Amino acid sequence: MDVSSRIRAGRRWLVAPGPRSRRGVAGEAVLALVVGLLAAGTEQLLAAAGARTVLVGAGAALLALLRRRLPAGVLVLAGGLAPVLGGFGVVLWLAGWSAGRRIAGVGRALGVFTLSYAVFVGGSVLDAGAWRAPLVLVLFTTLYYFTTTVVPGLASRYWTQRRTLLDALRERNAQLVREHAMVAGQARLRERQRIAQDMHDSLGHRLALISVHTGALEVDQELTTRQRAVVGVLRDASVTAMRELREVVGILRDGVEAPVAGKAGRAARGTAGIPELVASAPAGNEIELCSSGEARVLAPAADHAAYRIVQEALTNAYKHAPGARITVSLRYEPDSLVVEVVNGAGGPVGGEVVSGGQGLTGLHERARLVGGLVHAGPVTGGGFRVAAMLPYGFGGTAGGEPGQLAPFVAEGNDFRVKTPELVPGEGDPVAVRQVWSAPEREWPDGGEEAHRSGRFALGCGMAVAALVVLLVAAGVGLVYLLGVLDRGMIEPSRYEALRVGIAEEEARDRLPSGDSVATLGLSGKGPAEPAGAECLVLMSSETGGDRDTEPVFRFCFRDGKLIEKKSYDVAR
Repeated sequence: MDVSSRIRAGRRWLVAPGPRSRRGVAGEAVLALVVGLLAAGTEQLLAAAGARTVLVGAGAALLALLRRRLPAGVLVLAGGLAPVLGGFGVVLWLAGWSAGRRIAGVGRALGVFTLSYAVFVGGSVLDAGAWRAPLVLVLFTTLYYFTTTVVPGLASRYWTQRRTLLDALRERNAQLVREHAMVAGQARLRERQRIAQDMHDSLGHRLALISVHTGALEVDQELTTRQRAVVGVLRDASVTAMRELREVVGILRDGVEAPVAGKAGRAARGTAGIPELVASAPAGNEIELCSSGEARVLAPAADHAAYRIVQEALTNAYKHAPGARITVSLRYEPDSLVVEVVNGAGGPVGGEVVSGGQGLTGLHERARLVGGLVHAGPVTGGGFRVAAMLPYGFGGTAGGEPGQLAPFVAEGNDFRVKTPELVPGEGDPVAVRQVWSAPEREWPDGGEEAHRSGRFALGCGMAVAALVVLLVAAGVGLVYLLGVLDRGMIEPSRYEALRVGIAEEEARDRLPSGDSVATLGLSGKGPAEPAGAECLVLMSSETGGDRDTEPVFRFCFRDGKLIEKKSYDVAR
């Protein structure tokens, strides 16, 4: 393996498991650089040497890169180094966030955070040396660790678990929708097959009888030429009806569109078949076909709807207005096809008109399924008008299956997918209605954008909560620090008021205890202490003239008396 391959393999191992984009890798590098600079700057503020500052910055950047691959190790190591090297405190924040979301198992995560806390507190106590209030120090470090490490870890873990739960629920919801669609499709297909069988057994038989009898009647020598022509029209109509019935039965049984028109013996369908409908008008009706605009190709469902609308309108005109003049207009508008069938007032209707009463209702439903609309009503001066507007590009299908409605909401939309339910319909024996399932009502609409907004709001809320906790902790720490400083500091006037030789008990009552972080490291830096004496070193409340030194007061006791007091300066 060459050097470049080793570098690429090391980079992949360092970045973390799972696919990472170039933007993600660049972001990790920038974050590591920022953490390293912050750690180095913190060390420099703590008056560290130049080499130590560089080493701390480099180490912090390395830990920032390793936090994804080794979250537990980085957290424990940062907890041990932060008390001794203050620059690693920046890493502690980042390590807590990363460990909270990447350590699998609650028990393991609790163990790692507990170990890191113990190392952090132990290092703080050892670094404090001979400070007389270790419990106070433990309390302060505990508060600091909780604010900077535990709170980010809990927030990160909650956010990760919530995202995992939402992904699982989304996948489950999509699976249920697919299963419901499959069940609905199977039920629809079974019902189609039943209807197709009934139509074939009943209507097919009747139409076959009509065709046979009209064929026999057509060759009857007693009929006149005009009567034979009329019987021939009836026979052709019955044969055409049988062919159309076979097509409808095929569509119902197989769920596919009928073959394209143009084969021998088949009537044209769609707008191409409208001239044939006009030409086959019964005797006594005058029909005019008008077309305007540039002819355009319609979607298959819309094209078939146009044919059926003209066919139904002509049938109604033949039945209810025999002998009336009929005008069929096709207007190709820029965005839709306008179909209009207008008939005038006809003659008296002979006999009872057989009507199912569902023709116009079916036209409205057929147009609605392809995104159009139908208007039907009487016209001024007598007559009737049927007009339909059908868009060019709306197929009215989902997945290419004829008659199937497009889904109300896409599957990718979060939890608001409507699931199909089989219900009886008027125009279709089995219709699909979209209903809410009970768990899906509980989730908000909005899709991926809503999820991003929700995650952003959650992150902001957690950040605000952490900031509030941090401010409270800072306030408590400030109050505590002021109290601690007061226990390790006296005014020069009090130093002057104490006389050598007074009782130790009286002197200590008039002096602070010295148990403070302000006095850490002051012992042993001044003049030699008297033999066998116990000395108390306190800081002065006033600053000295030199910026590099600090004035302090020392009181030494032996045999229950104050035997010496000295004032001197120590290096900062």
